[in-house]
This record gives sequence, structure tokens and C-alpha cells, in this order.
Amino acid sequence: MKSAYELALERMGGEPIRKLTNEQKAKIAEIDGKYQAKVAEAEFANKEKVAQARGEAEKLEQFREDLAVELASIREKCEREKEKIRKSAE
Repeated sequence: MKSAYELALERMGGEPIRKLTNEQKAKIAEIDGKYQAKVAEAEFANKEKVAQARGEAEKLEQFREDLAVELASIREKCEREKEKIRKSAE
């Protein structure tokens, strides 16, 4: 018997929840850790640039924009890798 959640997903055209193995959960956790480290590295490097560009508004704004783009890219890569693991559960 399907849960209310599964029925709602069917009506909306969404995908049902996939059951992940412990191994897949561990791989996803490993991927999360790897990309959290990359986010921290990018933020740290950006802080150094901001510190060097004190008082230069244009440079500061550019550094903030660059960081936002880099973080979005990192998060996108992370989600793609995790989605590969999730799809292997089918």
C-alpha cells in the first residue's frame, strides 16, 4: 500500500523516494564532506582577497560575485555526484 506522500508525488509527476543502501548513504556523506571542504577553501581564499582589497569597493564587489559563482559551481557538482549515487539505487 502506498503512503499519502507517494500518492501525492504520483499525482504531481514526481519521482518516488528511493531506498538507499548503507553503502550509498556512506558515499553520499563522503561526497558532502569533500564538497564542504571545497566550500570552506573557497571562502577562506575569498577572505584573504577581501582583506587585501580593503577600501576598494569595486574589487570587493567583484570578489563577492566571484565567490557566489564559485560556490554555486561547487554545490552543483556536489549535487550531480550525489544524484549519480541516488540513481544507482534504482
